[in-house]
Amino acid sequence: MTYILAIAGSPSHPSRTYGILEYATQILSQQGLETDIISVRDLPAEDLVYGRYNSPALEKPKALLEQASGIIIATPIYKAAYTGLLKSFLDLLPQKALTGKVLLPLATGGTIAHLLSIEYALKPVLGELGARHILSTVYAVDKQIQIQADGSLQLDEEIDQRLKEVLTEFIQAVNKSQSDVKELAYTN
Repeated sequence: MTYILAIAGSPSHPSRTYGILEYATQILSQQGLETDIISVRDLPAEDLVYGRYNSPALEKPKALLEQASGIIIATPIYKAAYTGLLKSFLDLLPQKALTGKVLLPLATGGTIAHLLSIEYALKPVLGELGARHILSTVYAVDKQIQIQADGSLQLDEEIDQRLKEVLTEFIQAVNKSQSDVKELAYTN
């Protein structure tokens, strides 16, 4: 079964960012993909701040990352960049941890002015970690995501449609990537 790891880079919970990530994984699960969500905020802060690469708390996230064919990274945008919390986590990953993975960045922010933050801030770091197949970002402004009284999420119709379209592309890319790996293994 295809395995997808979703990484939530929001320091708060509940949050719009976590909600959109959770919604995306539900859609993927309905398509028969196995998914997990890691919330970076749940990792020990001291390990992140002090750069403890060998922390036992990082063993499970690193193992899940290694197993994943596709990775969704979701972050709120603060001060025109992804969160420092997410940066601290990414800094602790092995040098080429994202090699061979299909990545889908999702971002939320208070204003459309930060739309390109993922392109100029996050994508270079993902590339440094070996990511070569990064899909188009879905960026949602806070007013396009409403958290209901029961905790459920209500997305603006346009964002909902864009998210579903990019998730379809994501599934296709992950499946193609897996088939390419199998073909390469077969020919060797």
